[in-house]
Amino acid sequence: MKLIPHDRDHGWSPFVWLIFLCFFFFHPVLDHVGWREWVITGLGATTFLALFFSIFWIESNWKFAALLAIALLGVGFAPFNHGASIFFIYTASFIPFVTDTFKLALKLWIALLVVIGLETWLLHLPVDFWLTCYVVAIPVGLSNMYFAQRNRANAKLRMAQDEVEHLAKVAERERIARDLHDVLGHTLSLITLKSELAGKLVDRDPTRAKAEIRDVENAARQALAEVRLAIGGYRAKGLPEEFKQAKATLETAGLTVDCDTARVGLEPTQESILALALREAVTNIVRHADARHCRLMLAQTNGTCRLEIQDDGRGGHLVEGNGLRGMRERVEALGGTLLRETSEGTRLTITLPATAESSHS
Repeated sequence: MKLIPHDRDHGWSPFVWLIFLCFFFFHPVLDHVGWREWVITGLGATTFLALFFSIFWIESNWKFAALLAIALLGVGFAPFNHGASIFFIYTASFIPFVTDTFKLALKLWIALLVVIGLETWLLHLPVDFWLTCYVVAIPVGLSNMYFAQRNRANAKLRMAQDEVEHLAKVAERERIARDLHDVLGHTLSLITLKSELAGKLVDRDPTRAKAEIRDVENAARQALAEVRLAIGGYRAKGLPEEFKQAKATLETAGLTVDCDTARVGLEPTQESILALALREAVTNIVRHADARHCRLMLAQTNGTCRLEIQDDGRGGHLVEGNGLRGMRERVEALGGTLLRETSEGTRLTITLPATAESSHS
């Protein structure tokens, strides 16, 4: 069993949450209990640890059983160790994350509060026990219900985004297949027929065979030119199309987008670099930024073209990843600059020397 849970979003946080388990040991320490009580306390803590970590590793069908067992630890230890209230608090905090719906989480959370109240009433437990349970379990449970609901919504959004990307890739592959068939189908058939004919004529009519071979050569050159033209179209659809695609991608991911673009005078290579940078930036926003709003801006002033992509997400580390580093190298190779600011969200500014005047669109 690995130390880190399967869900990488948790990281090492489960180990941090275990600090609250120390309250379970306050009673034995303060009351100077005997070794038997210490053994029982140790067994209870060990059982809790096994149940606690199993929630992060086992399948969801068994998480309810583990959570119920933690609640039963609280029921069993409460009459003898008031620090057992921590077991109820752990249960309240985990309920929203082991359930699939808000309604089910709310019902289980209310049932837990009822169990705490009944045990307090039947066993006449002190005020500090039930007060601690309610004061902590109520806000923790409610806040975690909100976060769990938001996580489920984000998971659905990511699934929808992945599906959109998958369908877009499938459609693009089908389009490329159709285009290549249209571009090469007739030409390759012609080359095949003329090659066969030249093979038959090479002994009987060498002059005509040479003519057929020249036709094959010309057809092959034409096919090569058409393939290069088609591939050039795949590589660079142009900045206007890239902005449309970027806006559609961001809106599909649930962001509001402000898009302010101008027609700029750029060489095809420069336009391709900006298109790639825009695509990379949008991908990073969708995957990592957790943003709600994004602004895309393309302008040209004083012989300089400026592309700016800004979001209101959580920003990021100043250390450049491979994608950003490659983007910077391509931009600087064309005499441009790339600036990344992460103080409030993330703002990426790319400047390149322009070649003509601009006009807004």
